[in-house]
Amino acid sequence: MPKIKVIIPAYNEQDSIANVVRDIPNSVEEVIVINNNSTDNTVINARNAGATVLTETNKGYGYACLKGMDYIAKLSKKPDIIVFLDGDYSDYPEELTKLVAPIINDNIDFVVGSRVKELREGGSMTPQQVFGNWLATFLMKLFFGAKFTDLGPFRAIKYKELLALNMQDKTYGWTVEMQLKALKQKLSYIEIPVRYKQRIGVSKVSGTLKGTIFAGFKILGWIFKYSFKK
Repeated sequence: MPKIKVIIPAYNEQDSIANVVRDIPNSVEEVIVINNNSTDNTVINARNAGATVLTETNKGYGYACLKGMDYIAKLSKKPDIIVFLDGDYSDYPEELTKLVAPIINDNIDFVVGSRVKELREGGSMTPQQVFGNWLATFLMKLFFGAKFTDLGPFRAIKYKELLALNMQDKTYGWTVEMQLKALKQKLSYIEIPVRYKQRIGVSKVSGTLKGTIFAGFKILGWIFKYSFKK
């Protein structure tokens, strides 16, 4: 069996993080929760649930993901697959098994969990999220011939291919940067439909006007940057 590690950025997710960690399949070698300046019991709840907990004081989704990657890079034994998952319990962690299946069985490089309408709980995605996903994936199709339909945060990628992407975004552009670089480097990819439910707590991105606007600018910025990059 391939070695799988899960990276979970978390900011004030005390009510959800233990559920997320505990629902991850036992086939996963290590669950790494990155505490991104939480002021509640996120750290202790994640640790009690069995996760390795790191702290990243620079606030931002990308900062947290990069912290997890830096930790893994220093390990003597590297994983085969990295899975990224949010800490708000909006995804179904047990679906990790079907997310990594194309990598294990078909040698696919990169898999994105697509939050299709038929499998989404009502109200689990805001109208601005739905529109933002449509716009971003439409532009990726227009500029790059991409087949993505979602920027879903629940995703799996071969570790070596992840390193080759040289990820840089520190905040909200992390997911779209990964997809754009996967396209540029001609990684094989596929989307797998996943269920999606209302998160526990308030979203730090779509739950605020500032977060929504900033995320939108970051995502579109990455797309236009890459559309003119040779």
